[in-house]
Amino acid sequence: MMPLLTPLGRFALAFFATCGRVTLFALEAVSHWLRPPFYGRQFLKQLLEIGYYSLPVVGLTTLFTGMVLALQGYTGFAQFNAESTIANLLVLAITRELGPVMAGLMVAGRVGAAMAAELGTMRVTEQIDALDTLSTPPMKYLVAPRLLAGTLALPPLVAIGDIIGVMGGWLIGVQKLGFNGAAYLQATMNYLTFEDVFSGLVKAAVFGFTVTLMGCYHGFYSGRGAQGVGSATTNAVVSASILILVFDYLLTEAFFAK
Repeated sequence: MMPLLTPLGRFALAFFATCGRVTLFALEAVSHWLRPPFYGRQFLKQLLEIGYYSLPVVGLTTLFTGMVLALQGYTGFAQFNAESTIANLLVLAITRELGPVMAGLMVAGRVGAAMAAELGTMRVTEQIDALDTLSTPPMKYLVAPRLLAGTLALPPLVAIGDIIGVMGGWLIGVQKLGFNGAAYLQATMNYLTFEDVFSGLVKAAVFGFTVTLMGCYHGFYSGRGAQGVGSATTNAVVSASILILVFDYLLTEAFFAK
């Protein structure tokens, strides 16, 4: 029995130790938000990189997600003569779930990997150590602006993605499935509630913080050499993607469980 429990115990200890290190890392970075100086140029650069430059991939993802969802919904609901509910289903799925989750996963693959690679390379080339010698705290200069930018950039990015996704469903509904365009939009607006949009934007902020946190953490503590940087990049994307799905469930439970 003991040979079986030993690896399990080691895994549990390593898991909780990692959770503790990530939590302390996040708390230290967030504490720098409230203490001067604030590196505004770094923050604006990251805000542009995370938000604006991620818009094409998020827009395309949500566009085709909305189009596919409209087609699949029509195929399923046609069996029950409930085609008129497609607009309701699509706006609910996009704003509550698919918009923030798809945007978070796309940003994790694009931004989380880039942050881990950048900070990992800085660690390998000792640029992070050089910041300390220049009396510039690396956490304040490198990590805190990225976390704040990620948290603030994802909600507007998801809001735009929601609109594009709903319009993708509208295009399929009108051009391919024969719905009346005005009636489709009216049904969408009638069914949409503030809680649906708000829950999606809260998820987006949490996902943005999670993606940037994983990218910064794995890059900041990257191993030496090219292999260490590659492992940090992979770990950042995988851990961010898993945490997005975990937090998606927890937030959905918090918002909609009765």
